[in-house]
Amino acid sequence: MYISIIFRKVGKRKAPIKEDKSSKSKAAKKGKLVLKDPNKPKRPPSAFFVFLEEFRKSFKKENPNVKAVSAVGKAGGEKWKSMSAAEKAPYEAKAAKRKVDYEKLMKAYDKKQASIFYLYSGFIAKSSKVVLLGSFFVLQFFC
Repeated sequence: MYISIIFRKVGKRKAPIKEDKSSKSKAAKKGKLVLKDPNKPKRPPSAFFVFLEEFRKSFKKENPNVKAVSAVGKAGGEKWKSMSAAEKAPYEAKAAKRKVDYEKLMKAYDKKQASIFYLYSGFIAKSSKVVLLGSFFVLQFFC
């Protein structure tokens, strides 16, 4: 009996190719549902989103009656555009620090994923082979 096991390649993720929305049905969308790993670190926010975290608090204090998320985003975007590079610098520094932390976490995560992959491949017969197919590892072996 010939068996293939497919593992996703560890590394950068590529954005999926967008298809025409009219051709998709709800059943087709449900069939293509991909489970995400809950242990994978979240990507760090950009400098703008670091700024927006602080701006959101001050905006809500000044405008308690405004409940729309879009209003906060619009006001934050206008203020960000009007800020000078010197005013944006602290937010860019915070974003860079978070990015460095994220990269450390991703290295540890990738190392763990690779060790899991090799653990799986250790249980398989010596006649197995690993093939890289696009962004997936295909582990093939005979039983």
